[in-house]
This record gives sequence, structure tokens and C-alpha cells, in this order.
Amino acid sequence: MMKFAAIALVGALSAVGAARAVAALEPASPLRASVQLSGAPATASAPASITKSRDGHFWAEANVDGKAVRFLVDTGATIVSLTADDAKRLGVDVAHLDYSYDVITADGRTKAASIKLASVSIAGAKIANVDALVVQKGLQTSLLGMSYLGRLQRFEATPTSLILHP
Repeated sequence: MMKFAAIALVGALSAVGAARAVAALEPASPLRASVQLSGAPATASAPASITKSRDGHFWAEANVDGKAVRFLVDTGATIVSLTADDAKRLGVDVAHLDYSYDVITADGRTKAASIKLASVSIAGAKIANVDALVVQKGLQTSLLGMSYLGRLQRFEATPTSLILHP
């Protein structure tokens, strides 16, 4: 499973090398896109909203294991991916991880290690036991991938916001 996730992450990361910020946009109606998902529900019941930033991306301020992490929402990333700096701030001993996954970032090939996050919460949409990768180098910002988003009941992209339905 993790090798598949690493391969999918490679595809998502390599698709945007010129931008140096990693993002993947799903083809959608100019007015509204909605994705129905299955999986374990989030713990909150009210929808959470992320406002689209001026750069056209959705940036999520998350609480990860009790600490703040800023993510670029990336529906093309199979798994949540952390920069080494964000992983360190979360208390991960990055020097002793097993970097056994090959990934490609905007800066080229690098290695990643698999970890499990106890919880990720965005505006009250909390998911427990989230699979993630720590990317050794070359990732400019942490990515909120489908290992979090895919465990919501659904999410919707509108022209101005991303709505998370736990």
C-alpha cells in the first residue's frame, strides 16, 4: 500500500515542477465540484470551510497531533506529505526514519519515510490515524493529500472555498 502511495505521490509531485509549489487541480465545472467519498468518518459533524487564497490554491491551517501545520490541499496526492521541517516541529525524529520510498519533487528525486499521524484536524474536521510520508528534501510545503481528504464523507470545491464534510 505504501509503495503504491509513494508512486502516486511521485506522479502528483512531478506534475508541477515548473511551479515549485505542488498542486493538482481536478477537472471540474467552473461553478462547483463535489467528490463523494467513503471511509471512516471525521469526528465533527458540521462542514468545515477553507477559503481559496489569492494565489488560487487552498491552504489549510491544520492541527496535527496538537501542533499547527500549514498544508497545500492536493487532491492529486495519494497521501499526506510533510516537509522534514514540519515533521521535526511535530516531534518526529527525522534522522532515524526509514527513507525507503522513492519520490520525485519539483526539485528532483528524493526519499520519503512512512509515518502515522495520531490526528489531523482542519476547522473541526478531525481524522484520527492518518497515513503520511515525510519527504527527506525537495518538498517546498507540506501537502494535504487523500489519506486525509478521502476519509471525509465528502468535500466540495466552489469558486471561493473548499468545504469539508466530516
